[in-house]
Amino acid sequence: MKTRTLALMLLLPTSCKAQSQPPPSSTTSTTQNVLTDAEKAAGWRLLFDGKTTTGWRNYGKPTISDGWTVQDGALTRTGAGGDVITTDQFKNFELSIDWKIEIGGNSGIFYRAVEDSDAIYWNAVEMQVLDDAKHPDGQDPMTSAGAAYDLYPSPKGHVHPGGEWNTARLIVNGNHVEHWLNGAKLLEYELGSRDWDARVAASKFKPHPKFGKSPQGHIGLQDHGNVVAFRNIKIRVLP
Repeated sequence: MKTRTLALMLLLPTSCKAQSQPPPSSTTSTTQNVLTDAEKAAGWRLLFDGKTTTGWRNYGKPTISDGWTVQDGALTRTGAGGDVITTDQFKNFELSIDWKIEIGGNSGIFYRAVEDSDAIYWNAVEMQVLDDAKHPDGQDPMTSAGAAYDLYPSPKGHVHPGGEWNTARLIVNGNHVEHWLNGAKLLEYELGSRDWDARVAASKFKPHPKFGKSPQGHIGLQDHGNVVAFRNIKIRVLP
């Protein structure tokens, strides 16, 4: 695919209504998994309380496995646990989430996931979570940290190394989607557009007709076999 020109276009500044109210970066905060008064007033809610796995379960199952535990105030994949999803579903929203991947590790954040496939990644779009410097996928912008996996590339220079915290932000509003990482807007795209359809048709998702088609669904976290931790998972529903 001819991605170089598209990637440059995606990095041009654009305006977005949701962009005007970003949550403060939490990677340097000493208080985790707590909303400020301003965030509460703006409609933010926590999806993880920092103490329990309440609100989360395995994809396709009623409960969460022992492979996901709470460690140091973070929802952590510590062993074979499978992909997990929120119990609630969301349509239009702004999501903010801190993540920390082990050195050389790989994981992902899914949105609008539905449970009509054997695997979550056959219907839900993934924002890549990766140690770019130590994982082979970090050599390709299409599979680097922050990318819409295998579809839209992520520019270099915004992800922190493995073992350090990053703050990701996803804006999903109708068909419009934006990926942010550590305060930088990485890319944007329109679900169902000609460009989107062409990229899906040229990807491994082509055999899956329901990929990226659900108008609402669960937030998902990927078990890719590595230790990964998530905290300050907060969401704001958009009208």
